[in-house]
Amino acid sequence: MQKTPNSALARLSVEEFKNAEKTPFVVVLDNVRSLNNIGSVFRTGDAFLLRGICLCGITAKPPHRDIEKTALGATESVYWEYFDHTVDAIHKLKNLGYAIVAVEQASAAIMLQDFSPANYEKTAFVFGHEVMGVSDEVLALCDACIEIPQYGTKHSLNIAVTAGIVIWEAFNKLKKS
Repeated sequence: MQKTPNSALARLSVEEFKNAEKTPFVVVLDNVRSLNNIGSVFRTGDAFLLRGICLCGITAKPPHRDIEKTALGATESVYWEYFDHTVDAIHKLKNLGYAIVAVEQASAAIMLQDFSPANYEKTAFVFGHEVMGVSDEVLALCDACIEIPQYGTKHSLNIAVTAGIVIWEAFNKLKKS
């Protein structure tokens, strides 16, 4: 077995990415503080052709070298928009016809394996602050909530890991439907 060289991977150029048909998902980062997590979410957004990312509150925005460390240029391909308040992003997305789905441990959460993105035409996934999670104010505006089952001693996963798992699972289910 040999690794495939990058030149053989047939990846899109930034311009081709911008013109490509997008997956009907948007990510909302509700006060995410880690620049590395933000960059990782950009890279995941690029990998799965997301429509965009909403950076909200204390979430830093490009250009920033610490975001770029993990984004590896994805801030140039993935559309993003900044909002001072996450609720403003949620209202805008609702007006655009998005279902708002929090990723949080909550009483009415649906386990990720039971969630179907095909139930919605467009989905905005909300990921919260690394310690506080999705704010109560934002959670109250969500149409649904999903949770990743966990079986160890920790109560949560890193936000970049969580985003990768959720987006891959939703992308995979959407492509199969």
